[in-house]
Amino acid sequence: MYQINDNYQKLPGSYLFSTIAKKVAAFTQANPDRSVIRLGIGDVTQPLVPAVIEAMHKAVDEMADAATFRGYAPDLGYEFLRRVIALEDYRKRGCAISEDEIFVSDGAKSDSGNIQELFSTDCKIAVTDPVYPVYVDSNVMAGRCGVYNQDTQMWSNVIYMPCTRENGFVPEFPKETPDLIYLCFPNNPTGTTVSRAKLQEWVDYANEKGSVIIYDAAYEAYITQEEVAHSIYECKGADTCAIEIRSFSKNAGFTGVRLGFTVVPKALMCGSVSLHTMWARRHGTKYNGAPYIMQRAGEAVYSEAGKAQLKEQVACYMKNAAVIKEGLTAAGYEVYGGVNAPYIWLKTPERMNSWEFFDYLLEKANVVGTPGSGFGPSGEGYFRLTAFGSYENTVAALERIKKL
Repeated sequence: MYQINDNYQKLPGSYLFSTIAKKVAAFTQANPDRSVIRLGIGDVTQPLVPAVIEAMHKAVDEMADAATFRGYAPDLGYEFLRRVIALEDYRKRGCAISEDEIFVSDGAKSDSGNIQELFSTDCKIAVTDPVYPVYVDSNVMAGRCGVYNQDTQMWSNVIYMPCTRENGFVPEFPKETPDLIYLCFPNNPTGTTVSRAKLQEWVDYANEKGSVIIYDAAYEAYITQEEVAHSIYECKGADTCAIEIRSFSKNAGFTGVRLGFTVVPKALMCGSVSLHTMWARRHGTKYNGAPYIMQRAGEAVYSEAGKAQLKEQVACYMKNAAVIKEGLTAAGYEVYGGVNAPYIWLKTPERMNSWEFFDYLLEKANVVGTPGSGFGPSGEGYFRLTAFGSYENTVAALERIKKL
């Protein structure tokens, strides 16, 4: 008789956003006359910019010609894309990242879930709390997190680093030494971030303790403050302790296109073993590469036209963030984020817990957000709204909320 991976049975309930989708579907079916505004899941709404569309059309035409047709992509990704990433995202910011340290993939979520395969199941992870669920859930599936306590909503073998209003939603160094440290700045879900100097402290800490930082930089395009680093490799010594994961989903609207990349520096070693070599072996064995058409689309993101068009698109989403932040503040809510990220993190009113506020907002205002408790125990009593809706819907949602 075959056996299953019992670690999957340890996962509590369904994935957070699947639960939200089911609740919203049930509400809309029961109330077909209501217009629901979705500011919950971090999905973009603006169409792909012209520079990207033009590149995709050209690539499609190439695939129709035997002389320019492409089959399997190179393991690391096409050289034309890795070259421009290395230049624009790293070398222009003073980061000594080479193109062969960049691994192109179908998105940051996949890499965030898969990167843990490089490490022993005996490794102990540390996560910010609240946290993007994929970091924890993928480690649960691997058997690294121990036992789940329903009352505390914590795993016995996970080090939680609470991010609360008392510490400015910035994690503090844990008392117990972790092997793997998951950091995401600008942060999902709180929308907050840390200074470059503070990030340097984390790099120094990881190098001192012999830990690896898994750094999620999916929202770096939304950074507006000069003192906030766009990459962890802006910090001295990060190449010996950090893996950086990036996405085209939020900076270029590729949520439906699927493209991302992970940087694993050659200097990152476990004794005499290269993590770069391990990830290259894993990548080549389990992945056949992002499609040529999508990689050409990614290349267009860095063109002069692409950069200008995407700067305007990001500005539109950040305009929405300002509308939400200012509107909620004026309505008396306690609000965070929305400055360097497209997320607004608000305190739930009148002692409501996160799911009670979710139901209240859906039923009374027909607005969908994300309960903070879905991101971890420190998220209880908070709620996340995204700025990825249209401007018209964002304004309409705020008007509805203000009337409550």
